[in-house]
Amino acid sequence: MSVPNDPSDSTESSGGAEKVPSRTRKRFPGISSRAYEHPADRSALVALRKLTGFDTAFKALSGLLPERSLRLLFLSDSVRVSDQQFAHLNVMLLDACYILDLEKVPSMYVTQDPQPNAMCIGMDSPIIVVTTGLVELLDEEEMRAVVGHEVGHALSGHSVYRTILLFLTNLAVRVAWIPLGNLAILAIVTALREWFRKSELSADRAGLLVGQDLQASMRGLMKIAGGNHLHEMNVDAFLKQAEEYEAAGDLRDSVLKIMNVLPRTHPFTTVRAAELKKWSESRDYQRLMDGHYPRRSEDKDTSVYDTFKESANHYAENVKTSKDPLMGLIRDISTGAGDIGGKLRNKFTGPGGTQTTTQERPADETQDGPGDSPENGPRAE
Repeated sequence: MSVPNDPSDSTESSGGAEKVPSRTRKRFPGISSRAYEHPADRSALVALRKLTGFDTAFKALSGLLPERSLRLLFLSDSVRVSDQQFAHLNVMLLDACYILDLEKVPSMYVTQDPQPNAMCIGMDSPIIVVTTGLVELLDEEEMRAVVGHEVGHALSGHSVYRTILLFLTNLAVRVAWIPLGNLAILAIVTALREWFRKSELSADRAGLLVGQDLQASMRGLMKIAGGNHLHEMNVDAFLKQAEEYEAAGDLRDSVLKIMNVLPRTHPFTTVRAAELKKWSESRDYQRLMDGHYPRRSEDKDTSVYDTFKESANHYAENVKTSKDPLMGLIRDISTGAGDIGGKLRNKFTGPGGTQTTTQERPADETQDGPGDSPENGPRAE
């Protein structure tokens, strides 16, 4: 199935309703997925693409992977999107492929599941699956961003590695009785999940490029977090939650945040919203919208070193600007700040969190009594 020259040729559903927005949106001919990929996602993908035969080797394992089974499952027990079934989603799919210039249109299915969800999997040919819960939850422009999100996964080649992740996750469960084997697979799964969380941020950006409506993207994320109650929600308040989440608490909370996110394939929804808004206000996004972006024809010349350097710079900048207590401690250590012990204590317990307060006495009344001498311990200052 190939993308039409202009999706406006297919904007009429059986009911005659227009499904492609009348507002003008930009198209990105020949765009490379590097244009919107998160630096950590991009560096990993560039390195993998440079490994000769890497994708071929993975695809050779397709007999061991659940792809064939999944294709048959969706074909037999879900509804395939077409101009005859879920026609409005079909137009959105064609539109997203047109905007991102993806020539081979992925197959798309709607599956019965009240949980709002979508995914893009597959080794040779990506499959996009959306649940009925998601279709019923989102309005047209919010759904357009989600379809663009999944097409972004397809353009980046994420579906290959998502399929590997599904396979390894299932394998880890089956070999749980083998201690070393299970630990080795879990280590790979943990690394893949960290990469995949970054790939979700990349796909959110692709969804924004397709819909070109930041508010619709924000609304969609809010609904995924809080359900279909927009009249009860506020975008600014939702984004403030992300700020509070990042800055809240002490080192104990930082550790808990890491533990909470480790089993997840997706970042937390407020974090995704904040990251997307930040990118939409960046110079990189503005240059992209002005037509200055890397092309797929240049992908083969991409430097692995440069992409890793860019990823390292991104993380360094995050540490520099983050309000997270753990990142603050890392900054203090890296800059050689004094009283690291005191800072470490404060970040674990909060300022004065476990210190015993002592009534400070006037200077002329201060005397060394029992237990107050420097040898026995410091006085309150």
